[in-house]
Amino acid sequence: MANSKQKMVLILGVTASGKGRVAFDLAESTGAEIISIDSMKVYRRMDIGTAKPPKDARERINYHVIDVVEPSESFSVAAFLEAASAAIEQIQGRARSVIAVGGTALYIKSLLYGLFEEAGTDEQIRTPLQARAEAEGPAVLHRELMQIDPAAADRINPNDTRRIVRALEVYKITGRPISTFQNQWQTPQRQNDWTIIGLRREKADAASRINKRVRQMVAGGLVDEVKALLNEEKPLSKQARCAIGYAEIIEYLNGRMDLDEATELIKRNTRRLAKSQRTWFKTFRDVYWIDVEPDEPSEKIFERARTLLADISA
Repeated sequence: MANSKQKMVLILGVTASGKGRVAFDLAESTGAEIISIDSMKVYRRMDIGTAKPPKDARERINYHVIDVVEPSESFSVAAFLEAASAAIEQIQGRARSVIAVGGTALYIKSLLYGLFEEAGTDEQIRTPLQARAEAEGPAVLHRELMQIDPAAADRINPNDTRRIVRALEVYKITGRPISTFQNQWQTPQRQNDWTIIGLRREKADAASRINKRVRQMVAGGLVDEVKALLNEEKPLSKQARCAIGYAEIIEYLNGRMDLDEATELIKRNTRRLAKSQRTWFKTFRDVYWIDVEPDEPSEKIFERARTLLADISA
């Protein structure tokens, strides 16, 4: 990456794909700084379960948007975009390149295209809809949604109560179908000149890496980390409490399952997250994909990414 013009590189991939190591190696080799695009790495003391960069890596490279809020606080996409934008300005002010890395698709979208218009919430509308869904079943509400917003209804499973209720709530608040808000991202305009590199692995390989990482997290002290968080004076926010890895261990600590069951549930939920990420990433345009082989050394992946960037810049 040339120093005459600071580069903006975004590295994306599903969880446990190896993107963090590539970002670190690229940053260290070019003097760049890293912006984390992860909705859970923002929380202080939530280290093991969020797979934060190790201490030695953070001593060698400047990382941004990590450890910015307490676990008792909520964090939004708007807060992320504000923090990331400030970090970009600081990094470029030091005449350094920016490497953003992560897998939280909504945050990536906001970084690339800005925030899209969003309807608010109204408990006086949502609560009766939720009560109806419980009493009458979600299929009844889904049929109503089909009448007012067939595009959204086609995308939402008739049993997905949460999304059905949200779509009806948006319509009642705004008088507009939720699909008209979502379509604002179908033909977006880039906010900055990002070069996007994606790491892509076969599903079986990705699942194996996820399972291995979860085992390492549990062996590395995840249970003690969750215990310490639960013992803090301020309770965990709903957002932090629901994080994969933390929610399942909380269930274990509450006696609702044993540790082996919790570990297997973390694996399963993380694999589901990876599936969701893959679906999101298919909608991203202008991504230079690197197909990673199972057991391919991280050094080789880094060299492939560096060569790709050089070829793009040529």
